[in-house]
Amino acid sequence: MSKQPGPALIEVLRRAFRETHQRHPFTIDAILVLPDHLHTVWTLPEGDADFAMRWQSIKSTFSRALARNERISPSRSAKGERGIWQRRYWEHTIRDDDDFARHVDYVHINPVKHGLVNRVRDWAPSSFHRHVELGNYPVDWAGDQSDDSRDYGERG
Repeated sequence: MSKQPGPALIEVLRRAFRETHQRHPFTIDAILVLPDHLHTVWTLPEGDADFAMRWQSIKSTFSRALARNERISPSRSAKGERGIWQRRYWEHTIRDDDDFARHVDYVHINPVKHGLVNRVRDWAPSSFHRHVELGNYPVDWAGDQSDDSRDYGERG
C-alpha cells in the first residue's frame, strides 16, 4: 500500500533543510514527505517573513545533489530550473493556536488522506513521530482509517 520515499532521498532533503536553517534560521513545527510532494509548518524569527528565500535555498540545495536525469520542459530548461520541484508553493499565515493545531494535524493526516497508509504512525518521513515523543499526540492518533471515507480538506 505504502510507497514511502527512499532513505537516501530523505537524507538529501534533510541536508538541504539543515543547510538552509544554518544560514536562515526557522523552526519546523511539522513536516511530512510524500512520494510526490511535501507539507510543512514553519515558524520564522520575529520580523522575518521570507519563506520564499528559504524555499529557494532548500530546492536548489536538494536539486544540486540529484543526478540530472529527469525530463525538463524547454521552458524550465531555459530558466535553469529542474523538473523535480513545482514552481510555486502555497503559504498560509497562521491566525491563532487553533489554526496552528489544525494545520499541524492536516500535515500529519496526509499519508492517510492520500491512501498511502491506514494509520498515521505507519508513515516514516513525518514529524508525527517526534510529536508523539513530545507527548503532543498519542501513538494511535487518528486510529486505523482503513474503512474511513472522510474528506480531509485538501482541494483537488
